[in-house]
Amino acid sequence: MGKNLTISVDEELLARARTLAREQGTSVNALLRGFLEHLVGEQPGELLADELLMLMHTQGGRSGGRKIGRDELYEDRIG
Repeated sequence: MGKNLTISVDEELLARARTLAREQGTSVNALLRGFLEHLVGEQPGELLADELLMLMHTQGGRSGGRKIGRDELYEDRIG
């Protein structure tokens, strides 16, 4: 079980954080935990997966839409 942390924040900041959390389907607690994990470099698998998905959607691929078959993918390994 984790430790509890008490912080003081401005009411307006907390209201905006609650709105953001609600939009993301999470809680302010989860947002803060995720931020702290990111800050110290300890990202759980779910955060890493979210980052990977974001990169996939924003960076695109280089195949030009061409489908690559299994045989073509491994042809340099067959010998």
